[in-house]
Amino acid sequence: MSNAIFQVPKAVNEPVLSYKPGSSERATLKATLAELKKTVADIPMFIGGKRVSTGDKVAIHPPHELSHTLGYYHQGGAEHVQMAIDAALQAKPAWEAMPWEERAAIFLKAADLLAGPYRAKMNAATMLCQSKNVFQAEIDCVAELCDFYRFNAEFMTDIYRQQPISSPGIWNRMEYRPLEGFVFALTPFNFTSIAGNLPAAPAVMGNTVVWKPSNTQIYSAAVIMEILEEAGLPAGVVNLVYASGPVAGEVIFNHSDFAGIHFTGGTGTFQQIWATIGQNIHKYRSYPRIVGETGGKDFVMTHASADPLAVATALARGAFEYQGQKCSAASRAYVPASLWPAVKKSLLAQVGSFKMGSPEDFTNFFNAVIDAKSFRNIAAYIDGAKSDPSCEIIAGGNYDDSKGYFIEPTIILTSNPGYRTMCEEIFGPVLTIYVYEDAQYEATLELLDRTSPYALTGAIFARDRSAVVTAMNKLRNAAGNFYINDKPTGAVVGQQPFGGARASGTNDKAGSVLNLFRWTSARAIKENFVPPTDYRYPFMEEA
Repeated sequence: MSNAIFQVPKAVNEPVLSYKPGSSERATLKATLAELKKTVADIPMFIGGKRVSTGDKVAIHPPHELSHTLGYYHQGGAEHVQMAIDAALQAKPAWEAMPWEERAAIFLKAADLLAGPYRAKMNAATMLCQSKNVFQAEIDCVAELCDFYRFNAEFMTDIYRQQPISSPGIWNRMEYRPLEGFVFALTPFNFTSIAGNLPAAPAVMGNTVVWKPSNTQIYSAAVIMEILEEAGLPAGVVNLVYASGPVAGEVIFNHSDFAGIHFTGGTGTFQQIWATIGQNIHKYRSYPRIVGETGGKDFVMTHASADPLAVATALARGAFEYQGQKCSAASRAYVPASLWPAVKKSLLAQVGSFKMGSPEDFTNFFNAVIDAKSFRNIAAYIDGAKSDPSCEIIAGGNYDDSKGYFIEPTIILTSNPGYRTMCEEIFGPVLTIYVYEDAQYEATLELLDRTSPYALTGAIFARDRSAVVTAMNKLRNAAGNFYINDKPTGAVVGQQPFGGARASGTNDKAGSVLNLFRWTSARAIKENFVPPTDYRYPFMEEA
């Protein structure tokens, strides 16, 4: 065993490639897209280092091309969830005993594999199964996931360095143990990087994991497992299962060794999970860690001193990149009357220039929403606005699922700041704007703060610094990630740790040391070099 004190390579953010015409990365990605399109994948579960097939196959179709079949995944059941738990618990003793630098090496190698030989395959899988354009895929499934793996290794060492002071004759130490039991990672469709990080963050700290991805992200989840296996992750450390949520939950939340959940998804689902854990609390060996990032109703607040072109661009990008299917997407905006004509002109011009279609055509900015359920839900919001007298649709408003789940980028202008599309999470390409009187700036800030239960991201646009300070103070609890003169999306690992409170989650900040602390159980160790040999204290001596 080595006696050195190691230092991991300094984490830096993975560069985002351009994919401009003529570039080598563009040519490689185009070829990889074509290769995946002509291959029908058969995707097993990954349990205990083995590929597990059930024969109960479910087809995977690109959301933008429903007539094409990318492949099939093998649907699992309760018995497979139990197999995954057993594999995680069996792998745990060796994994937590593995020196920390060896765990770090696995994820550092995974990052380099992802940035290198797997880059095109990871991007192509995300583009095809989640309908992301090349830029949205690149910043997500490559750059951000590389960042998670590298920064997590660095944050792990930062945690281990934090040690207590010692008095003369005493050596105090702090040991950061993994949790006692297994961790459940329940991951969403919209960010491949989140799907890869939610099991990886607990794992790098010595935990073993049962991972259930969204059914609409399984195609790219399997690529992540390929990378982790090639990087040397031991069998059973991360176990990937495709059971339904209720089936997985019934097994996992009744297991005595359930130690925690790492979750990104809907607020209602998270609240139900929390309630279930509470009802079962007497069954567990320890109190489970509950870490979750849920919904958002993210805002852009505009002051009369703002640059209207900057506001319009922030809304065009913030609301409609990846079809608004981001927890952080700008979905409500407050614009002063004096600025509205200029903002409206620029915003409508920008949105009107969007090209919509398959991400395989790199000239398309805008692609399909994820599935039929999402399509119907978003369409219902649009139809509701069409029939409401307080609303006017000033852009978009149409949708078509004949070839793929396509919904036009839609902008609603409302005279009712409490209208449902100003309050409820839609998770789609719908932006609602409320125009307020300039003199009502502070009152509108207060209105904004109480309008929605969420508190994930938000932005203030203003050139007047006093207006910025006022907004920061009045909206102190309205967003866990707050942006000044920038869109409320695009948090970067190591730069803007991500997460919100209120109905948006536990604010444990993925992409920071704060999140990794949640996957440790500290043990304080005191060693007395010369222990006392008599119970008497000096105060007991007679004068």
